[in-house]
Amino acid sequence: MTTPLADLTTLRVGGAPHTLVTAETPADLIDAVTAADATGEPLLIVGGGSNIVVADDGFPGTVVLVRHRGIDATIDSCSGAWVQVQAGEPWDDLVARAVAEGWTGLEALSGIPGLTGATPIQNVGAYGQEVADTIARVTAFDRQAGQILTLPAGECGFGYRASRFKDSPDRYVVLSVTFQLPLGSLSGPVRYPELAGRLGIDLGERAAMSDVRTAVLDLRRAKGMVLDAADHDTWSVGSFFTNPIVDPDRIPEGAPQWQQPGGGVKTSAAWLVERAGFPRGYPGAGAARLSSRHTLAITNQGGATAADVVDLARSIRSGVRDHFGITLEPEPRLIGCSLDSGTQ
Repeated sequence: MTTPLADLTTLRVGGAPHTLVTAETPADLIDAVTAADATGEPLLIVGGGSNIVVADDGFPGTVVLVRHRGIDATIDSCSGAWVQVQAGEPWDDLVARAVAEGWTGLEALSGIPGLTGATPIQNVGAYGQEVADTIARVTAFDRQAGQILTLPAGECGFGYRASRFKDSPDRYVVLSVTFQLPLGSLSGPVRYPELAGRLGIDLGERAAMSDVRTAVLDLRRAKGMVLDAADHDTWSVGSFFTNPIVDPDRIPEGAPQWQQPGGGVKTSAAWLVERAGFPRGYPGAGAARLSSRHTLAITNQGGATAADVVDLARSIRSGVRDHFGITLEPEPRLIGCSLDSGTQ
């Protein structure tokens, strides 16, 4: 019996794949991908499983687990640390090492689950930082061309929770990510009000990197956003919906807003969800419910199915759309399920 995806994902839902392969090296990963493509076999690449929701029926093809690890750092007093990280390296291990080594620019991304190879796909971000700020290049296997490409950051199409890799999920397989990180003991300028307040500094000021990491981890734990096997409020994919970017005249009165390049305005998905009638802990019972600490986290309180999660997400999205005319987009990748009515 193949291991179910529920055992390989942070939400702990999802049936078994037809075939499960573990890639211990980049060559293993390329070989598994190439073999599946040659036969037309459906393919799913899984790293830490922190950003996918897989249907209860499982996956009717090959799932490849990315497990190749390694960090190779070159230090230059002028250009900083050039750090090549293999896709299977746990993300928070990299952040912890960066803080310990005095490589700045990742400290506010502490505590985010998953593996490094997934970070450029989603352009992972939190507390005023995102990986696009420090990525120098991404090495990926182009399934369409059958070759390895090294793409400089300017060719990765980074945007808010977006990238070239996310736009073409069936084309690119990330093999490694190279970061260029300034050297020092202080963080980058703190750009997130909640974090600045926790640190007792003004926006734009810097703090000791170790203090920033501690503060971020404390904030994330308070929101149930640091994985804990004993705490069902952390059994989630993190924020289930992204903050929407809309035309300025569509921002509800009183909603938070942040001007974006190109004229759009980003507002808070959490604000919309709460004011559409979905408070923390909603609906108050059941295996799938909103976290008691974070409005955007749909959690598995034990025994939830993918269908339970999708039903709740669908209800929340419909409620926000009916109330505000704004359609929220899911942040995780939905595999074999959809928020459209009539599907799991």
